[in-house]
Amino acid sequence: MNNPKFQMFQSTANSQYYYRLRSVNGEIILNGEGYTTKQNCLNGIYSVKENAPYDSRYDRKDSYNNYTFNLKAANGEIIGRSENYTTTAARENGISAVKRDASNAPIEDLT
Repeated sequence: MNNPKFQMFQSTANSQYYYRLRSVNGEIILNGEGYTTKQNCLNGIYSVKENAPYDSRYDRKDSYNNYTFNLKAANGEIIGRSENYTTTAARENGISAVKRDASNAPIEDLT
């Protein structure tokens, strides 16, 4: 069993910085957008930590056999995107995991 954690890394394709949040089972439960600087990526992680506990910050998306969510900041900007889920129940479990894990998850710098 792993501990939940944020991983920050730099893409070799576009040199931008990204983060992912891994759950206790090691699965990626939230991905960040690309940031031009490491500090902006860290700011994105801090924003996730701040907004994750609030259900109103989760924008749930439904389509045929594909359920996702976006985590938004107070200003409505998307700060994290989920993986694809095949059921609404699985998506809700993903949201619960982000709510539970994000606030206290340490940041692993892979850059």
